[in-house]
Amino acid sequence: MSQLYGKKLQQHTYWHISLTPAQPERVQQHIAIAEALAKVSAGEHYSVVKYSHRGDSLSLLNYPDFFSAPFPELNHSWKIDLERETVVCRSYQHSLNPPILHRKELLLAADHPHRAAYQQLTESCEALGLFEQATTIGFRLAWAARLQQSGYRLEGHQLLPIGNAGADADAAKTVGIDLTQSFSVERHRTALSRSNLSAPMQALARYGFLSGDYTLFDYGCGKGDDLRHLQANQIEAAGWDPYYAAEKALKAADLVNLGFVVNVIESPQERSAALQNAWQLTEKLLVIAVMLYNQNSFRGVEYSDGVLTSRNTFQKYFTQGEFKQWVDTTLGVDSVAVGPGLLFVFRDELTEQRFLQQRYRPRANRLRLAYRERQQRQPAQRQQRQQLVQRLQTEWLDLGRPPDKSELDNLIELTEQFGSYNKALNFLRQQEGVEPLLLEAERARRDEIRLYLALQIFSQRKAYHQLEPQLRRDIKYHFAHYTMAKEAANQLLFELGNSDRISAAAQKAAEERLGYLDSDGSFHVPVGEIGRLAALLQLYIHCGALLYGDLNGIDMVKIHTASSKLSLMRYDDFDNCPLPRLLERVKIDLRRQQLAWYQYDDEYEPAYLYLKSRYMNEESPNYALQLAFDEQLQALELFDLSRYGPKPETFRRTLRRQRWEIEGFELIRSRTLPDLDQACGQFLSYRDLIECGESWQRYQIDNRPQQPESYTALLILAQTLLDPIIDYFGMIELTYGFCSAELAKKIPGRIAPKLDQHAACELNRLNRPICPRLGAACDFIVADEDMLAVAQWIVGQLAFDRLYFYGADRAIHLSAGPAQKRQIVVMRPGKGRLVPVVMSREKFLALTVESVSL
Repeated sequence: MSQLYGKKLQQHTYWHISLTPAQPERVQQHIAIAEALAKVSAGEHYSVVKYSHRGDSLSLLNYPDFFSAPFPELNHSWKIDLERETVVCRSYQHSLNPPILHRKELLLAADHPHRAAYQQLTESCEALGLFEQATTIGFRLAWAARLQQSGYRLEGHQLLPIGNAGADADAAKTVGIDLTQSFSVERHRTALSRSNLSAPMQALARYGFLSGDYTLFDYGCGKGDDLRHLQANQIEAAGWDPYYAAEKALKAADLVNLGFVVNVIESPQERSAALQNAWQLTEKLLVIAVMLYNQNSFRGVEYSDGVLTSRNTFQKYFTQGEFKQWVDTTLGVDSVAVGPGLLFVFRDELTEQRFLQQRYRPRANRLRLAYRERQQRQPAQRQQRQQLVQRLQTEWLDLGRPPDKSELDNLIELTEQFGSYNKALNFLRQQEGVEPLLLEAERARRDEIRLYLALQIFSQRKAYHQLEPQLRRDIKYHFAHYTMAKEAANQLLFELGNSDRISAAAQKAAEERLGYLDSDGSFHVPVGEIGRLAALLQLYIHCGALLYGDLNGIDMVKIHTASSKLSLMRYDDFDNCPLPRLLERVKIDLRRQQLAWYQYDDEYEPAYLYLKSRYMNEESPNYALQLAFDEQLQALELFDLSRYGPKPETFRRTLRRQRWEIEGFELIRSRTLPDLDQACGQFLSYRDLIECGESWQRYQIDNRPQQPESYTALLILAQTLLDPIIDYFGMIELTYGFCSAELAKKIPGRIAPKLDQHAACELNRLNRPICPRLGAACDFIVADEDMLAVAQWIVGQLAFDRLYFYGADRAIHLSAGPAQKRQIVVMRPGKGRLVPVVMSREKFLALTVESVSL
């Protein structure tokens, strides 16, 4: 690769488009091809090029404020695979945490008029330590936090100390963000800890039914563990059990729990009677939980319609579909699946409507527009008015429409301040930047209603006698009439059968980094991003979830765009592990309404999820760390990660052999000492490099390295240099390999341990490297070969640290090290000794056997 100008990071070079004309002609041709494939042009669509040193791919990046912003934010990117002629577009327009560009002066020409000012800013940041631990500061939020903690703020391209009470807001303002706001996904919160509750009780808590506003009866309460926990949290709860609490009275309650009761009753008639008895006690909601089929379901003796376990207990295992059909038929209801083996049955229509609306309403913040700048101090009266307007705006954004007067608790204050409620609404609309927010909130709420009604139609639920009041107001505002709302919902359902529409929506979502579109056209989306998807994709997912239940506990959803199927995946510690293991997979056939369930354990080894960052976006937990890990893993070039990647055991074994370990979100070199007979390359073992040469043969001492880094250096030497040499010339004869401190004592006059790298990474008595050059070295000869030809081949083909050439019939000294200086030293005959002559690559390649001896 010819010289590239710009900022070099690992296997890529970045530059501003003003540098493109200075790049090699071949690179400019690649950029022209990429522009044609992506249908973009420099300046209009992108401002920065990211070029792979392999020459097989490049990215075109758009930083609209490249020159005006001290640390520009990425707006769009196009990644082009030049070999496959594919384009992946990503949009960061609505991201709360877009990537940040640091050291932008390196992307410009050395004589660019702005480079000196940008360089000065970089030096100031370095002096303050702002670029330390750079892995985590490549995105807006982390960079804003780092800047805020430093006690400095940005004014233009200058760092200035903060010296006033507005420090936090000023520091944050420099990157366009308000750090006082919360960016975590909003989820339903309750004061009640669910850690000690059973699964059905946790489901009730998750949806706000254990808020203390409802009474509860536990039908079949067992030893009363749930009841004790609920009562300790001031929740009115009672229970009954035929064995442990038979003396307790059966009593009606708002909520009734029938958790893991019917599956232990061996008589089908008694089972149905228990269900009906619990239903008779229910005033608002009955929750039912049972055991479902899995790999262990058949461990026992067949009995009635279930099995007798080794503990002599009965278990009836259901499929999800069988369970729902049994409940619906027995009670004459339409139950709602909220999880595997978990159903809600509502007796109260309004409670059911509120639940279903809450369930399908996106939990993530839908309003992802620019943040307001800090407000100036205002007089008390104006400040009070502003607070009232802010509350009104919050209500409007939450409801997706202007609040009804009955929905406000501060209507009197609004009327007093503005003269009338309508004047307050008009005042709010006229505030700068508010109108787009309100319109976006209204659009989102319209989609939520369409989604909710479409799911009601899809699940063939009976029409309600009356609509819940808030929903009735929503429909009137957005659709004028319920009939028109149903027409809009039916249209959305109709689009569900259009695979082209689904694929297009998935493509757009992938461009917005809400998920990952794989080569098969399937779309993978983390559960936390579902609420940000287009209504059509949300409907697709929730139609599948109607059969499965609540997606709580699921980490990833896969939309099979071509086959009307849906897969739900649960991983082991998805957010906090760089390679989460697949523990459970559920595949749902929407057309056939069938569900297949797969669990992975010791018998079926869980697969790793490789390159997790491609399923995430910059707002996801640990995204920066995950991205760095994935890039490091790909840079190793040890695995084919294009599809599902290697099996876990193969992956772990390969990493061990290559002396890599995973520590948190980092790949680090192994700290273990391998067996000497373990292969360190394609042809050689560690023993071959440690127990070799005339000196070791003479003394036969324990020559093993004591430092793990030395073994790693020997592995790099073997794989990067000796393997290709042996592959090309045949087996080599090692005349001198690794030299421990003990071996060095035996031959002190013949070696230079501080220079020759034969000591690898071993330490002296002061705990410092014996050879500061580190790396590893060996001397070798190839039988029946001209060693000048061998040395010239090495110089022309391989990257090395130092090569010492002694003569056409003598061994070569060759090393690999961190510096990889490619220094060539020819040892020429002098007055009674060999004289080292450092030689350029070109001059060495021009040598002949005759000229060496001159």
